[in-house]
Amino acid sequence: MTGSEQEHAEGFLALAKNRRTIYALGNRLTLAEEEIIETIKEAVRQAPSAFNSQSSRILILLGQEHHRFWELTREQLRKIVPPENFQGTSDKIDGFAAAAGSVLFFEDQQVIKGLQEQFASYADNFPVWSEHSTGIAQYAVWLALTEKGIGANLQHYNPLVDADVQRTWNIPESWLLRGHMNFGSINAPAGEKTYMDDNARFIIAR
Repeated sequence: MTGSEQEHAEGFLALAKNRRTIYALGNRLTLAEEEIIETIKEAVRQAPSAFNSQSSRILILLGQEHHRFWELTREQLRKIVPPENFQGTSDKIDGFAAAAGSVLFFEDQQVIKGLQEQFASYADNFPVWSEHSTGIAQYAVWLALTEKGIGANLQHYNPLVDADVQRTWNIPESWLLRGHMNFGSINAPAGEKTYMDDNARFIIAR
């Protein structure tokens, strides 16, 4: 490995270590919105997918549209959370809404269906590989935001909010919501991260 390759590898691992789940997010970002949007788009463009299917689809919500998403989520939760427990739930939503924006990750089921028809022998695998694709895309965006000094956390209120999202932002029916990432300024760092013992996690065969 050349010196530049070694430096690049160490840079990636340092970035991966710096990526954390940040819950205390604010909306005081120093980057222009267009730069943030392009960062997210480029991260998704470069994320690998099975058969280069590029099945990931993205909705980026900023400002009031970000707040609208979390208000829709709050009202859906109000329907299922007991009234005596709702204040805690609502406070949690307030924390998410305090961020600068959201990235909603979808997988286009029309693409997956097309691949199933084209490669019938792999039909059962394409939904699984689609989940791999969205996971990689989410991680890629998270790392890209981390590199820009932007904090993030990943949430999953789907399928509770799916219909509201589809109706509010005119999302195609074939797009299946898989997760939503809040991002913003870091108001407080994450706590210390612990790791399980390597002997329980890795097997090395030589």
